[in-house]
Amino acid sequence: MGWFTRTFSYSIGKKLIMALTGLFLVIFLLIHLFGNIFLYVGKDAFNSYVHTLNETGLKIPIKILEVFLALGFLFHMVDAVWLWIKNRIARGVGYKIKKPDPDSTFASRNMIISALLIFVFLVVHLRNFWYAFHYGDKAPDVTNFDIVVSVFHDPFYVTLYLVAMVLLGLHLYHGFQSAFQTLGLNHKKYTPLIVGLGRFYAIFVSLAFASFPIYFFFFVR
Repeated sequence: MGWFTRTFSYSIGKKLIMALTGLFLVIFLLIHLFGNIFLYVGKDAFNSYVHTLNETGLKIPIKILEVFLALGFLFHMVDAVWLWIKNRIARGVGYKIKKPDPDSTFASRNMIISALLIFVFLVVHLRNFWYAFHYGDKAPDVTNFDIVVSVFHDPFYVTLYLVAMVLLGLHLYHGFQSAFQTLGLNHKKYTPLIVGLGRFYAIFVSLAFASFPIYFFFFVR
């Protein structure tokens, strides 16, 4: 197992971990988005969906998935920061100013910034929903749907949520195609398709998630 440990200690190994965990998180976002759609169906539908996940035979698999999700996000973040620091040291940014690569995009140049800001949002998001659903001190007649409505009526949180979705879209736009490139799945014939799919995914996911706070803030009382 020595070769395995050494491989993932080097930059290429950490980039591979970032790519795999990033794609794992990409899939999770679609699953999470599917669950949120029940908010549009109605109060009973969403509460039934949450109950199915947390109070039925799916409870244990969901708990295991949450552990893998937390580990995936942790590895993704730690490796991203490690690679960013290593690149900064290698380029000697502290000693001279380098002009941005003309072929780079705004999203690619600011991946670490968008990642850190998304992390801050995620902490607040988990506190408002996941923690409130499982451990919050709520009245017996207050349901999970009621919690969502209440949170999405907070203008500060709605603003934070929408800004985070813009950052998420930028992060996904570059990260999606970068993951495939790291895995060696880039080819002049297929790369344009991957880039286009990544652009569509980033826009679709960020807009879809952004629709929830907008809908509840303006149309649900």
